Amino acid sequence: MQKIKIYIFILLIAVGVSSCSEYQKVLNKGTAEKQYEMATKLYESQKYNKAIQLFEKITPSYRGKPQMERIQYMVAQAHYNTKQYTLAAYYFDKFVKNYPKSSKIEEAAYLSAHSYYSASPLFSLDQKDTYEAITALQNFIFKYPNSPNIADANKYVKELTGKLEKKSFEIARQYYHTMDYIAAIVAFDNLLSDYLGTSFKEEALYFKFKSAYELAIKSYFTKKEERLNEAVKMHERLKRSFPNSKYLEETEKLLTNATEELNSLTTLKTETNGL
Repeated sequence: MQKIKIYIFILLIAVGVSSCSEYQKVLNKGTAEKQYEMATKLYESQKYNKAIQLFEKITPSYRGKPQMERIQYMVAQAHYNTKQYTLAAYYFDKFVKNYPKSSKIEEAAYLSAHSYYSASPLFSLDQKDTYEAITALQNFIFKYPNSPNIADANKYVKELTGKLEKKSFEIARQYYHTMDYIAAIVAFDNLLSDYLGTSFKEEALYFKFKSAYELAIKSYFTKKEERLNEAVKMHERLKRSFPNSKYLEETEKLLTNATEELNSLTTLKTETNGL
C-alpha cells in the first residue's frame, strides 16, 4: 500500500513537471494560436495567473480581430478573480470603452464598479480609490437602472460615502485634539455641508461648539466677545438639532461660563465708556 502511494505521488510530480514544461514551451515558443488555445484552457480551469501571462503575450497578434473581445474580457475577469482589483477595474473599463455593443457590457460595467469598490482602502488611508468607486457605481446606477445589481450598487455607494464621512470627521476631530480650533471649526463645517444628514452630525456639532468655546476663552480681548457670541450660536444649533443630546449636560455648563464671560465683557465695556 505504501509503495502504491509513493508511486502515485511520483506520478503526480511527473505530470506537474510535464505540464509546467509544456506551458513554458507554449509561452516562449508557441504560435499565437497555440498560446490562445492554452490561455483559454487555463482560464477555464481557473489557473488565472498563467492565463494572464499568455493573454498578454498574444494581445498584439489578436488586436483588431474578433477574438480580441473575448480575450479582453477574460483578462479583466482573471484579474478580478485573483483579487487584483485595480487592474481588474482598468481592464473592465477598457472593455466597456472598446466594446460598447457587447452582450457583456452591463456585466463588465458592474464588475468595473465593484472592482473599484473592492480596491477602496481603510478610511484612515488615502481615499482616491473610494472617490473613483463612488463615481463608477453612480454611473452604473444611472446607466442601468433596471439591473439586478442595482440594490448592491446602492448599498456600496452608501457604505463608501459613510467611509468618506468618517474620514472627514476624524480629520476634524484631530484638529480639535491638537488644539487647532480654527481649522477644526472649518473642517466640521465642511463635513456638515458636504454630507447632509451625516450620522456624525451630533458629534460634529458638539466638537464644533467646544472648538468655538475653547477658541473664544483663549482669545485676546479684542476678539473674545465676537468669538464667545459665535460659540453661543453654535450651542443653540446643537440644542435645536438634538434637544435630547447626551452632550447637553456638559455643554450647558460651558455655555453658562461663556455667558458669564460675555456679561463681564459688557460690564467692563460700560465702565470703560463711562470713564
